[in-house]
Amino acid sequence: MEKITEKLHEDDSSSSDSDADKISPLKSNVYRLFGREKPIHKVLGGGKPADVFLWRNRKISGGVLGGATVIWILFELLEYHLITLVCHGLILALAALFLWSNGSIFINKSPPRIPEVHIPEEPVLQFASILSTEINRAFGILRDIALGRDLKKFLSVIAGLWILSIVGSCCNFLTLFYIAFVLLHTVPVLYEKYEDQVDAFAEKAMIEIKKQYAVFEVKVLSKIPRGPLKDKKSA
Repeated sequence: MEKITEKLHEDDSSSSDSDADKISPLKSNVYRLFGREKPIHKVLGGGKPADVFLWRNRKISGGVLGGATVIWILFELLEYHLITLVCHGLILALAALFLWSNGSIFINKSPPRIPEVHIPEEPVLQFASILSTEINRAFGILRDIALGRDLKKFLSVIAGLWILSIVGSCCNFLTLFYIAFVLLHTVPVLYEKYEDQVDAFAEKAMIEIKKQYAVFEVKVLSKIPRGPLKDKKSA
């Protein structure tokens, strides 16, 4: 028990020292979930995507969520296929435009103005660059975990993958994607509304988790032999 209390005192002192060095734009001496220092709008990237997730414009956010719900109903409940849906949509659109273009002479209306559509190169390159950077960073984290450099991160990833495997066995990829999409449109706005209450509860939960982890580390992790990489670092 003495080791456990020493471990808790070390964690508390180190966390207090690091917090004192940081200057947070949010309220001072207030615990924030995941240690964030920015408003939730900035955490979500700012701009229009964050506005949609936080329901700054209810019509746009409701339309996006409603569209996703319609797509999920078509593919999941009605068992519509993607290729079939795309082909039927193109058939209807092309047939309507073709009839409109050729029948405009008889109905004394101007033919439809169809704009030229092209994908700009710069946004695609920016998206590809950001995506490749994030993928490489994920590969780096997985490599560090595989080499045994971070035991906490290893346990977190294993637990996350295990939970994801359980969820994946209960529903398919489309349903899982739809659930994540709905959570993105509900959890951030609810958290922004009840931010102080959630942060206070999260602070108490983190304190309890640290206590339980300290017990687990003393009773279990400290008895596991260290690998060669950790021996080199300690030397």
